[in-house]
Amino acid sequence: MRGKKKILLIALLVMLASYNPSAVVRNNVITDKLVPENVRLSNSTSSGKEFAQVEKTINSFLRRWSIAGASVAISVDGKLVYARGFGYADTTNREVAQPYHKFRIASISKLITAIAIMNLAEEGKLSLNDRVFGPDAILNDPYFSNPRDKRVYGITVAHLLSHEGGWTQRWGDQMFMPVLIAEKMGVKPPAGTKNIVRYALDKRLHFTPGTGKAYSNLGYSILGLVIEKVSGTSYEEYCKKEVLEPVGIHDMTLAHNLKSGKAPFEVTYYAPSDVPLKPSIYGTGELVSPPYGGNNIEALGGSGAWIATAPDLIRLMLAVDGFTSQHDILSGESIQFMTDNGNGYAPVGWKTTVYNGTWWRTGSFPGSAGVMKRQPDGIGWVVLFNSSAWNGPEIYTSINNMMYRVLSQVKHWPDRDLFDYSLPVPLKTSLMDSLNSM
Repeated sequence: MRGKKKILLIALLVMLASYNPSAVVRNNVITDKLVPENVRLSNSTSSGKEFAQVEKTINSFLRRWSIAGASVAISVDGKLVYARGFGYADTTNREVAQPYHKFRIASISKLITAIAIMNLAEEGKLSLNDRVFGPDAILNDPYFSNPRDKRVYGITVAHLLSHEGGWTQRWGDQMFMPVLIAEKMGVKPPAGTKNIVRYALDKRLHFTPGTGKAYSNLGYSILGLVIEKVSGTSYEEYCKKEVLEPVGIHDMTLAHNLKSGKAPFEVTYYAPSDVPLKPSIYGTGELVSPPYGGNNIEALGGSGAWIATAPDLIRLMLAVDGFTSQHDILSGESIQFMTDNGNGYAPVGWKTTVYNGTWWRTGSFPGSAGVMKRQPDGIGWVVLFNSSAWNGPEIYTSINNMMYRVLSQVKHWPDRDLFDYSLPVPLKTSLMDSLNSM
């Protein structure tokens, strides 16, 4: 398979080298596009009669829950054995969903953030016991000084990783109140990450850090700021250079709020038809579709702002699954800290880690939902949707049941690794972009 990858890379380089700009340049605009299938997996690599029942099961699921498009990827013993899109990436132009399409992954982003923090700890750049706020803490910026509740000074990196920072959602999720917080802080809406954190510091904690556990998007957004401060670079840049690219992931990026900010090959998002419009986060008073302008996804940062393909999330999973089939990016000790429920901190990054070795991570926004699961039998899978279901988070149970049926319908997976069919380069929208990145 390595030979095939080399042949593909050589073919791409020959294509680029023989490219004649004078044949396609009109007013300095490159009109020819790279065919995505040349450098990324397409549906054709996972089509065949052996998957006929799988396709029937997944398509039936999409129809039942009115899902516009999906991407499914499956690994067995460290090899990507299946990667296919279903339905439409965009229903208006009838663009068929492919494995190379990118989806908002919402809280699956927390796993990326946790891995980045653990990597910084292994590099010796921080300790999990380091305090986050205070004069001699990591975020010692004057903007975060003098919190209303002095217990804030006791918050450690480990507390934020394990949702023990002291915040609950008793009066709502701070990360989803961008207009209200902007008004309170006297800034133009939507409120950014630092504005939201400052707003939270002006309130009392709901419990003493380390004495309770409550799911906190705020905590993981703060961890994104910790990564920036310790690494000396942006959160996105650190994650790309130190976590994603070392394991062969080149297409993941942070999401934008509006449809005009869609990344190349990003899907379009759809909310159920009966979901009411929401006031724009930009404070215009306009009512907008929840997936576009209804939430400040950009401010979520480390808690939920990434977009990714399903195969790339499989790559990420294989890099921290603890199995020997692939090299892990983190040490065994770090992976155990993240997953061993007996240590008082786990699950870290993951949503749930069960003693039998089953780990999973979920994420959802209006217009998107995703699940990634690591099974103790060496099978891993990822499912991403570009639509919301009417039953909200309960869709995860249905997805899990669907994938149980899918896995039981294939008795023998192909003896191949689909990662060998894709090239380790970013997927660009034009030949000029690709030339400039080489």
